[in-house]
Amino acid sequence: MKKILATLLVALLAFSAFAGGKKEAAPAAAAKSDLIKVGIINNDPNESGYRSANVDDLKKTFTKENGYEPQFAYSLINDEQIAAAQKMIQDEVDYLLLSAAATTGWDSVLKDAKAAGIQVILFDRTIDADPSLYAASVVSDMAKEGQTAVDWLKAQNLAEYKVIHIQGAMGTAAQIGRTAALDVEVAKNANWTMVTQQTATWNAENAQQIVQAVIDSGKEFNVIYAENDDMAKGAVAALDKANISHGVGKDVIVMGFDCNKWALEELLKGNWNYDGQCNPFQSSYIVDIIKTLESGKAPAQKTIIMDEKGFDAAKITQADVDTYGI
Repeated sequence: MKKILATLLVALLAFSAFAGGKKEAAPAAAAKSDLIKVGIINNDPNESGYRSANVDDLKKTFTKENGYEPQFAYSLINDEQIAAAQKMIQDEVDYLLLSAAATTGWDSVLKDAKAAGIQVILFDRTIDADPSLYAASVVSDMAKEGQTAVDWLKAQNLAEYKVIHIQGAMGTAAQIGRTAALDVEVAKNANWTMVTQQTATWNAENAQQIVQAVIDSGKEFNVIYAENDDMAKGAVAALDKANISHGVGKDVIVMGFDCNKWALEELLKGNWNYDGQCNPFQSSYIVDIIKTLESGKAPAQKTIIMDEKGFDAAKITQADVDTYGI
């Protein structure tokens, strides 16, 4: 009996020593997030209807539900965009998506991103940079947009072209591309005159003021070439105030860009004459690029050009408005 008790005591002491000396297991290391960190630098959503559609498209795509951890930054000022991009690089995003406010000044950001192993994808707008510094770009051909619009205007066969040219924010890819073709045409044709050429920075009120100033000066004009729909809308407000007719078969040709649905409806009514498409829906293309890069491959195309067209008030249909209006 004593032997049995002794054996039990030894066992009890051994268990106590084990229990007393046992250390609590260290907490399990936090699992690495499966979310892809994406930093998105864009222009101000209030810039235009196009930009609002572009921002909404990106926000709906780059969500946690879709496997992304997004950061967004918005500005029309290049230096502010650059500062936001540098912060995202410090935050170690996996991808930096960029719609630059201006085409220049991005070399240091792109080099820093590359050094940090961050892939840069351009969208909406091109920049002046070595293509080796970014993975791919999904952009509109702004020069083609401008040339398509000017070709349409030439085809109207006016005896004289007296143009009010309302430009977007200077130095942007959209402004440069939409301006270039018109500048060339005015320079090479004696019957083309630039009545005024000023920036309204995409703003309707500024455009209205520019056109009002021309009206007040007494200068003759018969074409308004506005580099986005909002500025065309502002220009038309000045025409309406002065009781100047505009649109199909009227005194002044009105041209815009972006294909907001309300702008295409103005074409359908014959109040405007032309609208150039600028496709804001780039997120699905960007997602495909990211999937390719995540698989360790390079994108099949370095530059993806969005398919775009111009609309003539004499030919536009309700189906066009419903299909292409943003």
